[in-house]
Formats: sequence, structure tokens, C-alpha cells
Amino acid sequence: MSDLIKIAVDAMGGDGAPKKIIDGIVHSHKLNKKNFFKIFGNKNKIEAYIKNNLNRDFYEIIHTDNVVKSTDSPLEAAKRGKNTSMWLAIESVKKKETDIVISAGNTGALLVIAKLNLKMIENIDKPALSALWPNKKGMSVVLDLGANIECSSKNLVDFSIMGASLYKSLYPNETPNTALLNIGSEELKGNEIIKETFQILNEKKSNNFNFSGYIEGNELMDGNVNVIISDGFTGNVALKTAEGTANFITDELKKVFKDTILGKLSAILNFSNLNKFKKRLDPRLYNGAIFIGLDSPVVKSHGGTDFIGFSNSLEVCSKIVKGDLINKIRDNI
Repeated sequence: MSDLIKIAVDAMGGDGAPKKIIDGIVHSHKLNKKNFFKIFGNKNKIEAYIKNNLNRDFYEIIHTDNVVKSTDSPLEAAKRGKNTSMWLAIESVKKKETDIVISAGNTGALLVIAKLNLKMIENIDKPALSALWPNKKGMSVVLDLGANIECSSKNLVDFSIMGASLYKSLYPNETPNTALLNIGSEELKGNEIIKETFQILNEKKSNNFNFSGYIEGNELMDGNVNVIISDGFTGNVALKTAEGTANFITDELKKVFKDTILGKLSAILNFSNLNKFKKRLDPRLYNGAIFIGLDSPVVKSHGGTDFIGFSNSLEVCSKIVKGDLINKIRDNI
């Protein structure tokens, strides 16, 4: 069993924990039997959901009654967090007892506790929050999504290396095209930091990615760029806008197909295509933001996702470790 990927799981974070978390682990194990789960949280509650559903060879429970609350500020969580399920899960990665950590809990607390426990990768100044983003041809990696409101050109160059390394960890047979999110495609567009970063990346030779210049917001879903780089403010706005637009389109389609007899008939006739469309926009498929730049990756599952979404984020954990993300970043930084 020593060849199993060891995932530290904060079982007490997010809506519906720990049931949703344990259901996600059980579902994940049905699809991938190469992971071992070190689960942190209330043992009695966890046992009630995992007993008879998962072989004991594939998990261990570390008991604690303390949890980081969704209402805690990052500072409050850090001050009283040393015996919480979140802190202990991250600490297990620090001690090399596990390979990667995941939590669906308080995002701000997770980032602060991770930074307190884990070291930065050498020559990287700031970690970034990244995520997978669907496009016409497959998936893109987007970063930063809110960890750093202000960034220097050095930070953005680092993000390009980290983002490309993440993409290659998930898709090892592909070399990604990387671009800077900007207000135009011309070299003279954008602020001084963006333009300076463009010059550095344009002159930089890398086996890790191909630099494709600038990308505008209306091109994010085209699929021609695999890694999209931005400061945390712009990236977060772009992400929330895309999420809101996807929800708007889905809700409006539901209304069209439910409001009239003709709409209902059209829905029946187009059931297969509509089902494909629904799956393509299903946020559970893209669940799992990745905090990278530290000497171990930290995965943040959406607190409101269901067990399917959490299971998908566990698969992201497995791929990241298998793809040797940290060493890929070190080799290219």
C-alpha cells in the first residue's frame, strides 16, 4: 500500500460536512483505488458515514473536536486553529505524512493557515490561487483568482511558470499556450506591469509553455490558450463574471423550455443535446481551486458543492501528485 497517493482531508469544512466529504471519498474510491485518505475531524461522526463503505486499508481517521468555522476571520482561525481539523490536515503535509491537502472549509483561513505551516518554493515571492476553466476545446488553468490583489511583473512571470506546470501535471502530453489577460491584444495596451511582463515573457525561452501574448476577456472560452495569467483582482472579477453568465444562460434556457407547450416539446426532442450542454456547464466538474507556490499544493473545494463535486476535487489532488507538480515548478522557476 506504500505506493498509494496520500491525501489529507479536512472532513469538517463546507456545507453538509462531514457526510458530504465522506460520501465524496467513498465515490472517489470507487473510481480510483490508488489513493489513501488521512481524514481529520470528529471520529464518531466520520465513522458513522464511512463504516462499511470503505476498506480500512484505504483510510485513517485523526480525531479532533475543533473546527474552523465559516464565520471565522483568517486571523481568528490562525489564532485558535492549531487543533482544528484544517490545521492538522495541513500540518500532516508539512510533516510529509501526506502528499497533498484538501478542504472545503473557510477559504481565507485555509490560505492563511497554509502559509503559516508551509514554506514557499524557492524564488517564488507569492503563492497564487488557480482553477480549471472550461473552454471550447477542453480546459484552461486560470490564475491568480484572488490571493494577490496587486502583483509585480515578477509575480506574473512566476504565475505563468506555476500555471503551465499545473497544466502539464494534469495533461502531461500537452505543452500549454500561455497568455496575459488584458484589455486588448496590441502590445501597447494595458498598464505598465502588464506591458513589462509581456516583454519578459516574450523574450523568455521555456520548454514548459508557449507564450501567446495577450488574451481579452471575450476570448477566454475559445480554447486557443491553456494558461491564463492575471493579478488576483482582475482574475476574480473575470471568474465571477463567467460563473454568473453561465448561471444566467442555464436559468434562461430552463425558463424557455418550461414556460410553453412548444418549449416542453422542444426540450423532449433535444433532450440528448441539452443533457450534454448541462454537463458541460456543470460546476462540479471543475471543482477544486489550487493554491500553488508553497512547497506542497493545497486544494480548496467549493464549500457548497455536493459529494460528486468533492469527489472530482479529490481526483484533481491525485493528478497533481502523480504529475509531480512541485518539482515541475522548481525545475522551471
